[in-house]
Amino acid sequence: MAMAKYSRVDGRKSSSYCSTAVIVVFVAFCLVGIWMFMSSSVVPLENSDLSSQETRNEAKQTLQEGVSKQFDDTSGDISEDATREGGTIPGKVSLNTDEESRKSVEEHQEENHGNDSSDEKTDSENEQKTVDGDDGSGNGKDGEMDSREGESNLESGQAENEGGEMNNNVQAESEENSGEIRSGSAEGGKNNDEEVSEDKIKHVDKEDISTVDNNEKNQDENSEPSAVENSAESEENNQTSNEILPTAAQSEILTKSTTQNGAWLTQAEESQNEKKWQQASISNEENDHHWKVCKSTAGPDYIPCLDNWQVIRKLPSTKHYEHRERHCPSEPLTCLVPLPEGYKRSIKWPKSRDKIWYYNVPHTKLAEVKGHQNWVKVTGEYLTFPGGGTQFKNGALHYIDFLQQSVPDIAWGKRSRVILDVGCGVASFGGYLFERDVLAMSFAPKDEHEAQVQFALERGIPAILNVMGTKRLPFPSSVFDVVHCARCRVPWHVEGGKLLLELNRVLRPGGYFIWSATPVYQKLPEDVGIWQEMSRLTKSMCWDLVTVKKDRLNAIGAAIYQKPASNDCYNKRSKNVPPLCEESDDPNAAWNVSLQACMHKVPEDSTERGSLWPAQWPERLEQPPYWLNSQIGVYGKAAQEDFTADYNHWKTVISESYLKGMGIDWSSVRNVMDMKAVYGGFAAALKDLKVWVMNVVPIDAADTLPVIYERGLFGIHHDWCESFNTYPRTYDVLHADHLFSSIQNRCKLVAVIAEVDRILRPEGKLIVRDKAETISAVESMAKSLQWEIRMIYSKDGEGLLCVRKKFWRPTVEEPIKSAIV
Repeated sequence: MAMAKYSRVDGRKSSSYCSTAVIVVFVAFCLVGIWMFMSSSVVPLENSDLSSQETRNEAKQTLQEGVSKQFDDTSGDISEDATREGGTIPGKVSLNTDEESRKSVEEHQEENHGNDSSDEKTDSENEQKTVDGDDGSGNGKDGEMDSREGESNLESGQAENEGGEMNNNVQAESEENSGEIRSGSAEGGKNNDEEVSEDKIKHVDKEDISTVDNNEKNQDENSEPSAVENSAESEENNQTSNEILPTAAQSEILTKSTTQNGAWLTQAEESQNEKKWQQASISNEENDHHWKVCKSTAGPDYIPCLDNWQVIRKLPSTKHYEHRERHCPSEPLTCLVPLPEGYKRSIKWPKSRDKIWYYNVPHTKLAEVKGHQNWVKVTGEYLTFPGGGTQFKNGALHYIDFLQQSVPDIAWGKRSRVILDVGCGVASFGGYLFERDVLAMSFAPKDEHEAQVQFALERGIPAILNVMGTKRLPFPSSVFDVVHCARCRVPWHVEGGKLLLELNRVLRPGGYFIWSATPVYQKLPEDVGIWQEMSRLTKSMCWDLVTVKKDRLNAIGAAIYQKPASNDCYNKRSKNVPPLCEESDDPNAAWNVSLQACMHKVPEDSTERGSLWPAQWPERLEQPPYWLNSQIGVYGKAAQEDFTADYNHWKTVISESYLKGMGIDWSSVRNVMDMKAVYGGFAAALKDLKVWVMNVVPIDAADTLPVIYERGLFGIHHDWCESFNTYPRTYDVLHADHLFSSIQNRCKLVAVIAEVDRILRPEGKLIVRDKAETISAVESMAKSLQWEIRMIYSKDGEGLLCVRKKFWRPTVEEPIKSAIV
């Protein structure tokens, strides 16, 4: 018993002693742990700042070397470097997103981490799962895994804490880098889109992370440029990628950053707060805009300046088609046009020339009225276009060849490159002229021929809405090589030939007017009378009737006239009828200018535009016009030097950036608009693609539209404070180079963006080059429209943005009183 009692007492003493020792040791370890934690969170911060600063400087240097050339050229100056072939590739670093590039960086990091323990590999795998499963906010089971791994990292020692803290600082400073690059998921769903747009993952982060890892493991400064060089080499080998930061790449970048740092969620929260603060600086009008759907009689086909029934009903007369002209609302609209029910992505060119989806343009009236003339037919879920027309029931190509056989000097695709097709119908004539290397500016009014221009654009054929009414056409003088009218229903002979005189204004001296209409080949009394009136009018205008030919296959005829190339005939006329215009009358003034029943003299000075015929196509595309010799260019240099620099600049930007890194599948692009064209360099640089470009010269910009026509391209004047004369959903790509910042003083940006949304097809792209603050505003509005931010970059006050429109439409309607019949 004594032994037992003694044993119990001794046991208690021993147990108490052990407990005390354990407590002391535990407290000591706690104090040491606290000291280590405090030291690791404070002491390495200074070193981290230095290392982070060095890393950021190297990242900046890399960005400047790889991307700066893209932004050397602002709207007011073109860099000489941008004109050099083989110069620095613009936007190269910002667009490194494909699979092989990611593998290259990953392999480089694996070489440096070859001695890592299997425990670290396990941690890495766990963190990969954490990132892949994270919902973007760090909540749920995956968030718990991150939290547990963060605790594990705290216990693993000072070295890992230092490394993790350094990673955080590098990432934080990297996100504040002025050369910021952000990219959205190319194909991800809504969650991925929101995650990308909120987190704004940057390619430069990847380089910074790789650099820090190398410093931490090898303590070798030379490893930093090595990582960047490997990444750059991977970019050069993988420029064919069409995706910008796919979902897999997002996961990998997040994994690389969290592998060495369990506190990634804190960094993400800090970044999110920073972005919220930056967005708060944007005006409430732009950032907090609540979109609504336009409710109008026209519905999905609403065109604000052509569907203003409030004004149309009050017109005193419609004799001169005033009701088909532009009547814009007093306040530009900020609502969104709805989609037709069943709308699908448009069929690609060239198949689209022959068929389109019925539900994209669900109108059958034209098929009922003109189906027998092979305009358009309803074929199941398609609308099909046999290629015919009122004057060429047996196909446009035969008709096109018939015209050239009648006058070989027309020389489609050589001498005749840019033509105007009046009253184009569904524009099959212009559509088939592409096979002869000819661009046709086709136009027709929005009239009882339901959706004819909309059919044309959906097919991938250039066309605009316009009418020969009381206003001049929105084109400069003397720019079209040929003007064509096939039963275009225009009374050319009435009121002193005022409408035909407008064609004379836009027709190039020496150019041809092709008139294929019943007065040419029918003998009905009305037709005979019109023919006689036209003969007198054209003779008094000094037009030469070159030939009258009959096409036996189509049972039609065509009269082909030629405009004089000198003033000799004008000076010999016995009567000044039609009169010559006053010297003060500017023939190039074309925006909202009333028609004048007069003729302008032909320029005869060899230094004046219009005195000589342009070089043949395609030589004229690259040759500066002869009449630019004595002028100063838009960018302040001699005009011809300006022209060449502009062309070289856009060739570089497009070939090395737009075609390779915007995430745009250019094989699916057909209808393109340059919203602020200068010399047409952007369109010219796209010449090898199966696209056409509508060059828009804003009315408040330098009037360089004649230069664009001279080089064998086409375009139009427009005021972007108003809606464009086209149907909704008609362009695949819109390009705006310093447009939005230039018009913000005259019109509301929100209204311009609403118009961009109206004319851009779902899944279409908007590319914006502008001032950084404008880029930020456009980005914010694009997000409010639920658009996908494909890529964004800013540096030295300039920026580049690429966004993709989606199918999203608001649910709340906004009645448009002016557009309701």
